[in-house]
Amino acid sequence: MISALITLIVYLLVLGVIWYLLGYVISNLPVPDPPARIIRILVVVLFCIIIIVLLLNFVGLSTGISLPKLG
Repeated sequence: MISALITLIVYLLVLGVIWYLLGYVISNLPVPDPPARIIRILVVVLFCIIIIVLLLNFVGLSTGISLPKLG
């Protein structure tokens, strides 16, 4: 159980860093407003799906998506 929590924390930390970097890149690139807004929405939806899959795998439900184990 401890290893599962550590794995979940590591995944969330990595996702947080990727989230920050994508937000930084999207806000600093000279992309006009409608495409930048669409990219931000797609990133939010993608990250929400990834977090939901992580949490469902954490409680033991099969989602059909296999994420690599860290240990």
